[in-house]
Amino acid sequence: MPAIEFELIRNAFGQLVLTDPHGQVIENVAPVRAFPIQAPDEGVALVCADGREVAWIERLSDLPEPIRQLVEEELEGREFMPEIHRILQVTSFSTPCTWHVETDRGATEFVLRGEEDIRRIGPSRLLVADNHGIHFLIRDTAALDKQSRKILDRFL
Repeated sequence: MPAIEFELIRNAFGQLVLTDPHGQVIENVAPVRAFPIQAPDEGVALVCADGREVAWIERLSDLPEPIRQLVEEELEGREFMPEIHRILQVTSFSTPCTWHVETDRGATEFVLRGEEDIRRIGPSRLLVADNHGIHFLIRDTAALDKQSRKILDRFL
C-alpha cells in the first residue's frame, strides 16, 4: 500500500480539510473522479475551492479506512447519476420528448431535448442527459429488456 502524504478530516461545517506533508491546511477540498464511469475507484483528485489539485489518489483502496470513508461520503453527496434499468415509455419518437424510466433510485421521468443528448461511452454504455443537466447511465444496453432496447434503438 503506497504511503498517503496527507491528512483529511471533516470540519464543524461539514467541509473536508486537507493537511499536506508540510503542515499547510487547505479548507473545503473536494474529491473529483478522473474516470467516474470507466474506473470509478481509480484516479481521484482532491481539489481546493479554486479548482487546483492539491492531492492525487491512485486508488481509493490504497487509502486508510477513515480517509477512504470521508472521500467516498463526499463523492456520494456530489455525484448523482441514476442508472436506467428500464425504459417504460416515451411520449414521442421525435425530440423533445418525455421519457418514463425505472432507475436504481426508483421510477422517474425526464425530458430528452435531442438525440445528441444520448452519448456512447463504450461499446454498450450510454449516458443520457435530461433538460436539467442530470445524467442517467445505461450501463449495458444488451442487458435492457426487449421493449427498452426497441425504444432506445429509435433514438440511436
